[in-house]
Amino acid sequence: MSSDPIAIWHQLVKEHNVQGLDALLAENAIFYSPVVNTPQVGKSITKKYLSAALHVLVNDSFQYVRELRGDRDAILEFELELDGIAINGVDMIKWNEDGKITEFKVMLRPLKAVTLIHQKMAAMLEPGA
Repeated sequence: MSSDPIAIWHQLVKEHNVQGLDALLAENAIFYSPVVNTPQVGKSITKKYLSAALHVLVNDSFQYVRELRGDRDAILEFELELDGIAINGVDMIKWNEDGKITEFKVMLRPLKAVTLIHQKMAAMLEPGA
């Protein structure tokens, strides 16, 4: 795999490879959800949220449509359709000098999409799901 964390992320999304998150996430990674009001701190919980997101959001219509990059951060705009709702969002990603993701923030629109994703993610994140 490439040492570029965004290239690795794109590959993981393409392959639906949640196991690959172990090597990509820093131990102190923080996940910011569009539907949870507190940051989710730590590699384990960040992996759990990203795994659920890969399952819920990444379907045949999912595509990244724009990418803005800095030295250690990127914003990836995506689009998809889910249950007849057109969804637009951004992944805001930061990584450290080792190429490990330290922060992953997701923003979504429109409100209907946020409500739908909230329902589907809650079902995925329930104990035993």
